[in-house]
Amino acid sequence: MTFFTQLMKQRFYISIIVATLASLAMNIHAQYRFEVREVDFDKIKQETLDPYSRYYYPKLVRSFKSNDTIMNFEAYRDLYYGFIFQEDYNPFRHTEFDGKDEVERLYYQQSLSREECDKIEQYAVQALDDNIFDIEQLNYYIYALKQKKKYARAAVRQYRLDKLIAAIMSSGRGTEDEPWVVLYPEHEYSLINFLGYVAKDHQELPGGIDCIKAASETDASKTKDFYFDVSRMLQEAARKFPDDF
Repeated sequence: MTFFTQLMKQRFYISIIVATLASLAMNIHAQYRFEVREVDFDKIKQETLDPYSRYYYPKLVRSFKSNDTIMNFEAYRDLYYGFIFQEDYNPFRHTEFDGKDEVERLYYQQSLSREECDKIEQYAVQALDDNIFDIEQLNYYIYALKQKKKYARAAVRQYRLDKLIAAIMSSGRGTEDEPWVVLYPEHEYSLINFLGYVAKDHQELPGGIDCIKAASETDASKTKDFYFDVSRMLQEAARKFPDDF
């Protein structure tokens, strides 16, 4: 069983919850107009590694972590796709901490106490400190903040999440001819969840293309295939972790 097959099975159960938490972000394309265009990795590498560039990677990270919303859309694209050129990029990294199992159990509860929301928030903060592109944990973070009625903080993080999703969506159309380019396998599932679908099957196609067969969250008879380009992700993973490939 491949890594991706295992991941698909794990995400199948949790995707229903993620889709519910992300329901407010399903109209990203309408809210943030963007042009669909190919990811120019050479250009992004040059911009994000140049200390004199406005898109120098440490600058982008500082802006993203701040409480403002001044980053333009190009900055979000460079932030996401530029991460592949950073030394600590690892597409298979997972945050671990004591009590993780207990916190993950809370995701499945119908109602949460203030203390339980605090636990979800604390874990989300740790996970996002380790990986700012942990979309699943950013979702849970927003959910916990809303449950605690911290709407202003939730709104800032919802804005960031929407822009990140839009940046990924701007890389293609999710079709076989124009797949979305992702840097983490989890983001395949996050994206289709945002669009109101739940993963049912996962296929690895030649050329570093993944196909996820999904069904509508509200109508199981409505199905759709979504395509993702993971070739650059796998190329970088093979370079950094040759023993695993």
